Amino acid sequence: MNTARSMDVALERTLSVVNEEAALVAELQGGSEEAFAYLLAVYQNPVFNLISHIVTDEADAPDVLQEVLIKVFKGVRHFHGESSLKTWIYRIAVHEASNHRRGWLRRHAREAFSMDDTEASSQVAAAEVREGPASPYQVVEQAEREEIVKRALAGLTPPYRSVVVLREIEGLPYDEIAQVLGVAEGTVKSRLMRGRALLRRKLSGRLGKVYV
Repeated sequence: MNTARSMDVALERTLSVVNEEAALVAELQGGSEEAFAYLLAVYQNPVFNLISHIVTDEADAPDVLQEVLIKVFKGVRHFHGESSLKTWIYRIAVHEASNHRRGWLRRHAREAFSMDDTEASSQVAAAEVREGPASPYQVVEQAEREEIVKRALAGLTPPYRSVVVLREIEGLPYDEIAQVLGVAEGTVKSRLMRGRALLRRKLSGRLGKVYV
């Protein structure tokens, strides 16, 4: 396929996606229950995952998700396509999760963060479900490694934490992250570089000490 043909195909696909999204938005703005059900099916799990990596206490993620969905449902009538629907939804999610995190930190300013036995058990159970059949050793090791990464990520300040989550966990491109956070693409890259460095420093020597 020559370059011109490749560009035509890419343009056709882009226009198709844009048209499909415009149709979905029109249905959402018209109050279609089927459109809202489709929106939930597509975005509920990714948005929950995004929120759970930003809030301080993962147990609060369902409540924050509910607030995000309410804002999406109420606000979609005012959505005019300045960005993609996904970018708009992620922007709301990051904003709500960051606000919740700040509130949590104010309420627990003098309390040390710790994981109780119930949380530890849920981590092991979650690892068991994800990994399938595994030895107890493997399940516990994986859960503990994930907890170390989670705690290190939780220790990053909001500007770095959000950009690292959006890039490294959600896999968003730089330009989309810039739209979600409302900053320049260069700012995204500099924050990501700094966030990665801080995360490596926090993890340095810790992962290697887990059951090694």
